[in-house]
Amino acid sequence: MAKQIQIPRGTQDILPGETEKWQYIENIAREICEKYQYKEIRTPIFEQTELFLRGVGDTTDIVQKEMYSFTDRGGRELTLRPEGTASTVRSFVENKMFGQANQPVKLYYMGPMFRYERPQAGRYRQFVQFGVEALGSNDPAIDAEVISLAMAIYQKLGLTKLKLVINSLGDKESRKAHRDALISHFEPRIGEFCKDCQSRLEKNPMRILDCKADRDHELMKTAPSILDYLNEASTEYFDKVKQYLTSVGIEYEVDPNLVRGLDYYNHTAFEIMSDAEGFGAITTLCGGGRYNGLVEEIGGPETPGIGFALSIERLLAALDAEGIELPLTAKIDCYLVSLGENAKDYTVGLLHQLRNAGFSAERDYLDRKIKAQFKAADRYQAKYVAVLGDDELAANKITVKTMEDGGQTELPLDSFLEKFKELCK
Repeated sequence: MAKQIQIPRGTQDILPGETEKWQYIENIAREICEKYQYKEIRTPIFEQTELFLRGVGDTTDIVQKEMYSFTDRGGRELTLRPEGTASTVRSFVENKMFGQANQPVKLYYMGPMFRYERPQAGRYRQFVQFGVEALGSNDPAIDAEVISLAMAIYQKLGLTKLKLVINSLGDKESRKAHRDALISHFEPRIGEFCKDCQSRLEKNPMRILDCKADRDHELMKTAPSILDYLNEASTEYFDKVKQYLTSVGIEYEVDPNLVRGLDYYNHTAFEIMSDAEGFGAITTLCGGGRYNGLVEEIGGPETPGIGFALSIERLLAALDAEGIELPLTAKIDCYLVSLGENAKDYTVGLLHQLRNAGFSAERDYLDRKIKAQFKAADRYQAKYVAVLGDDELAANKITVKTMEDGGQTELPLDSFLEKFKELCK
């Protein structure tokens, strides 16, 4: 007997019964994007490694530790995409979408991402992200719109225990002033921090605030706040974002230590978290922010942008934590039960007619007895069962049973489809 091949660590099979939940969530996300005028973009699953070095930032954990990179047969350095923003921006530049008449360009994506990290509850090495990007506007109102869209998806699915946390990372001038203050703060005792933080000190000291290993160090509690270093323009921008969130009825908390893990963020940064009891230690459902400067980094013209990404796996975990059942319908319209060889042959064409008319329908393929066929109809939660025997076939009639109340009616076989449509009304 051949050795059984198992699924790679950190991945999952999503089986029937679960896939319906995914489809429902995906449909809700698409519907809301349509209302907000965001259009779908689909990019390759792998890109040139350089894209993520430039777009995600070489000081990030993603680039330093988590990317699945390989050299192809042509000697090209390629990487399975670890996130969606860099690919979307690459496509925006390459396809000259900055020249489109409708601005800002509003896009959404949905698909698998890949990161080599320790698998744990709700975290996989292949995971599915839904995200949006709005490119081409410096208006703080678009920041509020992007946050509003994310909240709308969670709320439409019934989640109530949500917490929105926001921060401003400021413009270049504000970030430089804050950067200098952080270096002065941490440098004298940087030897007490992990190796990652030691390397971040000069490259990107703000990332030290995002460190999980050293988050309880006393210097973390007294670190300079970015909010104290915002210049007038950055303060005004952040105030507008908060004003617009209030105007659309979205509550928020300001957290000056909210950094986000990617190098390209500036101005608005945000996370949406689950406050549901028992959700787990990692409460973040969604994260995003503004990334003015990323388009230029990837070779395009100066173009502001903002977006977010959310994990579908984390969303499903949040629904479980709140005990929310999605309104999935597994019922079929009609199950065909046959008795006798001629009747069985006839149901092949009848089944095809039902499906072509828009009904969900099924029949027996295992030559089961009539009692077992009815049990199968129950498992499919069929609304109607149409029973055809050889005698009924010869008499040009078919019996239709309503499964909800057990009522029966006899229909002429040659006009079954028209009569069945009337019955369903």
